[in-house]
Amino acid sequence: MSFYDRTDAGRRLAAELEKFKGEDVVVFALPRGGAPVAEPIAVLLKAPLDLVLVRKIGVPFQPELAMGAVADGGAPVIVRNEDVIAMADVSEQEFESVCARELEEIERRRQLYLGRRERPEAKGRIAIVVDDGVATGATTRAALRAVRARAPKKLVLAVPVAPPDTLESLSAEVDEIVCLETHRAFGAIGFFYRDFRQISDEEVIEILNRCAKKAGDASNATI
Repeated sequence: MSFYDRTDAGRRLAAELEKFKGEDVVVFALPRGGAPVAEPIAVLLKAPLDLVLVRKIGVPFQPELAMGAVADGGAPVIVRNEDVIAMADVSEQEFESVCARELEEIERRRQLYLGRRERPEAKGRIAIVVDDGVATGATTRAALRAVRARAPKKLVLAVPVAPPDTLESLSAEVDEIVCLETHRAFGAIGFFYRDFRQISDEEVIEILNRCAKKAGDASNATI
């Protein structure tokens, strides 16, 4: 077992990202699982924490199989997995129907997690995108493209664990990848955690609130 839980993975990942301390950084987590990984990173780097909302577009008769992903980047960013679409014989109408449903879920989560919360600017900053791991890379690719559309000066993907071929396929999307462990025999992300329980919406909101409070305290301390 590689990591005890997501917080443990986040602390270990933060140590690898300490080189960005003092830089103008914004951290983006993929909720829900990426939020507890991202929190120690944002705290160490004294960086604001935001979310990049992304949803897998599952095959209608096998929802766990990703035929694409959609992310909230102002205008929706849609990534298609044409091989899966063809293999599953999914029509364009079926794809668009599932995509529309996931966009509704993204909007629900945006209202729930972010509401009227002031969101940090990414333009001209170092943007670090964090998740609890990468498997096929479909949702990660959509998230990276959504953040790239916000014009950061540098885009970094930071994850605890991933298969090497997936990281290679994502390398063109980013300026740098920081990954603690790669495993060719991958299976599922949860295999590499002792505690991989579901993260609740309430926990994501609490993490955002804690990070916002710490950022506010740090700002007041410098006045």
